[in-house]
Amino acid sequence: MNPYAHPFRFAVNMLSPGSAAEWREKCRRAEALGYDVILVPDHLGMPAPFPSLVAAAEATERPRLGTMVLNAGLWNPAMLAREAATTDQLTGGRLELGLGAGYVKAEHDRAGLPFGSPRERVDHLEHTVRELERLLGDPEHAPRPAQGPRPPLLLGGNGDRMLRLAARYADIAAFSGATTDDSGAIRPVSPAVLAERVARYQGFAADRPEPAELNILVQRVVVGDRRAAARELLAQAPGLTEDELLAHPVLLAGSVKDIADQVRAHRERFGFTYFTVLEPSMEAFAPVIEELGRAA
Repeated sequence: MNPYAHPFRFAVNMLSPGSAAEWREKCRRAEALGYDVILVPDHLGMPAPFPSLVAAAEATERPRLGTMVLNAGLWNPAMLAREAATTDQLTGGRLELGLGAGYVKAEHDRAGLPFGSPRERVDHLEHTVRELERLLGDPEHAPRPAQGPRPPLLLGGNGDRMLRLAARYADIAAFSGATTDDSGAIRPVSPAVLAERVARYQGFAADRPEPAELNILVQRVVVGDRRAAARELLAQAPGLTEDELLAHPVLLAGSVKDIADQVRAHRERFGFTYFTVLEPSMEAFAPVIEELGRAA
């Protein structure tokens, strides 16, 4: 597939919304910095995603708004279809719906919901996706989303079943470049493993009429010493070398120009055109967006 089928897009995943005034100001700041998408996660103990996105829409004009990603195990598909359609209406058709299978057992326990095996969680996600397609694709469904037949769908995952599901249904295929355990701990895989997973997805998606966007979740952006940044991340990446981390898209480090070159290199190697940074890196990455825009 052509890695240039989509232009670059840049998102920030907001992790600490704060008060209503603080949330509005952060969203305005993300828009002013040039981010294309404002994202929110879905974790118990954090603000609910859909009201947060509606508030973000009221504070901004341009950015798309999305979930990164909803834990399908916490949602009933019919209720989710209602929430998504309503949010798409209230945001003026700016919603991008991100879904995942869920990976933190403690959250399911707190909600009184079964966690299940990985297979069972993917089964539920697949059921949810199929139901969303059916419900939102029905012209009689009320409420109707502003975007038809449904908002763009992002699916995140690494296993073959998740990649097949993304290849069939997703407008955006999201990669974390990492594995997780039941506690939620994130462990980056090697760049070679990530490249194999992307290639596996591309194989499953070979018959798509239009290629999906490929998204990568960047864990850290450091404008400064690249080697020092890699050494700091090594503790969270057992089994990887410093050089492997420096070649990995979960870490972007160096000068602004260096990081812009890394973004281009990751597009060439992996096909990523949609980069998501975490809120703590929002300011650090903004000059890279400007640098890439100048060079476009």
